[in-house]
Amino acid sequence: MKNQYIYHSGKILPLSRDNVDTDQIIPKQFLKSIKKSGFGANLFDAWRYEDEGHPGQDNDSRPTNDSFVLNQDKYKGADILISKKNFGCGSSREHAVWSLLDYGIKVVIAESFADIFYNNCFNNGLLPVQLPEEVIAKLFVLSEESKEIEIDLIEQIISCEGNKLTSFDIDPFRKQCILEGLDEIGLSLKHADAIKEYELNRAKIVPWIFNTYE
Repeated sequence: MKNQYIYHSGKILPLSRDNVDTDQIIPKQFLKSIKKSGFGANLFDAWRYEDEGHPGQDNDSRPTNDSFVLNQDKYKGADILISKKNFGCGSSREHAVWSLLDYGIKVVIAESFADIFYNNCFNNGLLPVQLPEEVIAKLFVLSEESKEIEIDLIEQIISCEGNKLTSFDIDPFRKQCILEGLDEIGLSLKHADAIKEYELNRAKIVPWIFNTYE
């Protein structure tokens, strides 16, 4: 995974709702692929379009809900999503994170997250940041003003136009994984030599375990 979080500056995409669930992030009919790509076109599909979407559909010909933030010119190119309480609740579908990433979202900021969604973010290289309600309210105001914010993951600070808005907490281990661009497989591969050495030594102690049968 590419590291983009040491320092990131971007526009804010405001989604002023509590309890945004994973079926709203990416509806169930689009879960037929496990390629981790191609989901961005249907992010928030039921809110974004006025008809019911289905896989393979030409989205350019679909009627859009012009009041929804993804369809507003003001928020084109915004890659920092802000929302309210319990973001990512509902089913555990990892596709919800994939669709956000595929759309171009780099960071999701919310008052709180559902646990499984929160873990899925780190497993896929999407940075989730939890902030108090009063700070989220300030970010919504900045989004209305089309302001960009800066996120410094090293210092764990969010700023706007050089002025610090807030600091944020993140687990040190997860922070390091994001900074190094590592998922669970990547973490394991960092210890590939030690794993190989262990297997070789283990084979000498209990060779029958490592016997292969035709």
